Amino acid sequence: MLQKVKRLFVIKTRWEAYLIIYALALGAMDRGTHYLTQFPGWGGYMLMAACSGAVFLAGAKILDALKYEKAEKATLKAIPEKI
Repeated sequence: MLQKVKRLFVIKTRWEAYLIIYALALGAMDRGTHYLTQFPGWGGYMLMAACSGAVFLAGAKILDALKYEKAEKATLKAIPEKI
């Protein structure tokens, strides 16, 4: 039963990754608008830019991880097992 619940939190496809990145971007931009109201001027803009930059970095890392996992599965299938 725990394995079924655990599988819900694994990103398997690029479509799921894009949905997660979109949700991260929505949250980051919301936080960025709060920063703009709390810190008007350059400070708020820099914090908002940091929020959006974090989403770019996290999104790239998620997509790269999916690519590497796919390549690893392909190499494991190509290697014959010795019995």
